[in-house]
Amino acid sequence: MSNIERRTFISTAGGATVAGLATGLAGAADLEPGKAAEPGATFNLKYAPHFGMFNAISGADHLDQLRFASEQGFRAWEDNGMPGRSDEEQTRLGDEMKRLEIEMGVFVAEGDFGAETFVKRDPAMTAKLEGKMKKAVEIAKRCGARWMTVVPGRYSQSDAWDFQTANVIENLKRCAAILEPHDLVMVLEPLNRRDHSGLFLTGVPQAFLICEAVGSPSCKILDDLYHQQITEGNLIPYMDQAWSEIAYFQVGDNPGRREPTTGEIDFRNVFRHIHQRGFKGIVGMEHGLSLGGKDGVNRLIEAYRECDEFRA
Repeated sequence: MSNIERRTFISTAGGATVAGLATGLAGAADLEPGKAAEPGATFNLKYAPHFGMFNAISGADHLDQLRFASEQGFRAWEDNGMPGRSDEEQTRLGDEMKRLEIEMGVFVAEGDFGAETFVKRDPAMTAKLEGKMKKAVEIAKRCGARWMTVVPGRYSQSDAWDFQTANVIENLKRCAAILEPHDLVMVLEPLNRRDHSGLFLTGVPQAFLICEAVGSPSCKILDDLYHQQITEGNLIPYMDQAWSEIAYFQVGDNPGRREPTTGEIDFRNVFRHIHQRGFKGIVGMEHGLSLGGKDGVNRLIEAYRECDEFRA
């Protein structure tokens, strides 16, 4: 289907497809591998766009963006900036996602890239981190989230690495104790050194070690495949080894950090593997678009359709 045909389909049939989306992920899982889904059908995995991705077609209104996503078959959403929205806006967005049967993914609960946060055993810093977790609990209640991103900040130039690791583990235990009674999960995101130099957490094996040591269902890994392709590659073997501690994925192709099919990662194979392992969580679309305007939005949706077909 061409972009023009796809846009015509969207404008004429979009509303009619909404009723058929109630089957959710269970219906998508019944799709025959290798068989292309029609526009508007749900996907095999719960891919989560974010605000701004669909503006060229949906318009800038946040609720219109959520409705457009629902019409295209997306059953999840991300909003890193949710903590910066008013309480009323958080509730409004959460209510609309619930109505549309869109699952809220991550927001950023803690991510100071410029400070030594978790690596310090400092009572004042620990209290500050605990305060952010308490605030995150309230945000999650309003918008219907379960997951929140945590980046453990910068590493120290003066302290031994093992001391820093022990401090990170201790601070995370304290944060997890706040989240556990609410069945909330902070997901630790390792980031690559090329784009974010000086950060403590960079790799999946390192995150696995830390989560195992914390030993809490409220402290898991966010495996961002864009970052890990740069840091270590070996995407599928590493996710298999760390599988018990991975609760969330994010994606973006490398180079460029744009939609799947624009770089070197074989996302068709990666998505098939994640699906075959029975992953029921969210795959966040944390990347830009390779094209501008309506063509960019259409190409984005087409790319996820292509990679979700799971053809060999």
